[in-house]
Amino acid sequence: MHKGIENKYLSLTPLIEDHDEVILFCERIREALQRKIESNRIKGYIDWFKETYLDPHFEIEQEFIFPILGNNNVRVKRAIANHRRLNRLFNETSSLHTVFHKIEEELTTYIGFEERILYQEIRAITTQEAWKEVEEKHSQLKFSDDDWTDRFWEV
Repeated sequence: MHKGIENKYLSLTPLIEDHDEVILFCERIREALQRKIESNRIKGYIDWFKETYLDPHFEIEQEFIFPILGNNNVRVKRAIANHRRLNRLFNETSSLHTVFHKIEEELTTYIGFEERILYQEIRAITTQEAWKEVEEKHSQLKFSDDDWTDRFWEV
């Protein structure tokens, strides 16, 4: 079977479902900013989310997903640059209100880029076996925010 025809059936669902967690995270930041929640509470949640979810997510992408296209691919380079920019924002300790807005905006834009462009390109050249391996690696990233007790977005 022609590779392009075979690959159009490969599912992006597990990867996109993981992105739903990031979209929810962004919504919580927006909500916190609108409600004028104390910066230290928001920063605590942001740091926890980064360590618990984003760092492992970025690691899986860089180790297993991006190499499919190669690190010299222009879209992979953009994705890696986005990871670096986001990490710098997460590490920022001043002008937090502005930083929170930037994190939310950058993540939202980045997720759209991954889903509409990067993952589609990867899917177009990947065999079913390789894609199953990608999904398996990605499914190892289990995330739940049940352990986060300061649920300021529920107030």
